[in-house]
Amino acid sequence: MPRKKPKKSKESDHHHVYVVFLRNPKGDGKAAYYVGMTGLSPDQRFQNHKQGIKAARIVRRCGERLVPRLYAHLNPMPYAKAVEMEVALADSLRKRGYVVYGGH
Repeated sequence: MPRKKPKKSKESDHHHVYVVFLRNPKGDGKAAYYVGMTGLSPDQRFQNHKQGIKAARIVRRCGERLVPRLYAHLNPMPYAKAVEMEVALADSLRKRGYVVYGGH
């Protein structure tokens, strides 16, 4: 029986969803997250937010760090899937009681 080759991501599979831990601007003690999607690496996108490059104000002001355990297993993916996954991931975090920004 021939061995299966590991699945290589297609060239179009270069989009990522990512989650940023935020200092909660509401100050109500709940954990807060920002959920986004990008064609860059999550690390590069987070740096762009912090430097004010196409930044979400909430991430620039309150973004602490990326939370790879919430998204790394999902990436990379095609653009259409990333659009869907951004919404699903944000909804999942909201249902678990977190304050969530982004996730359009």
